Amino acid sequence: MADELTVSYHIDGMTCEHCVMSIDEAFRELPGVTDVQVDLVAGGRSTATVTSDRPLDPGAVDAAVDEAGYTLADA
Repeated sequence: MADELTVSYHIDGMTCEHCVMSIDEAFRELPGVTDVQVDLVAGGRSTATVTSDRPLDPGAVDAAVDEAGYTLADA
């Protein structure tokens, strides 16, 4: 869809596939999210690439990642 936006978020603290599932679920609960792809770097800085049909509120993204138990990192 031409109107979709894709943004990558860097996340610290992820170590396993359970972490991937937690982050995937956290992002999918945000309004407008249509797809989530997570590149796990165990013990390092992982990347979640999120596609949505509208811009995501930065505060909501930070809160979702925090609630899942991880830290949104600066790029």
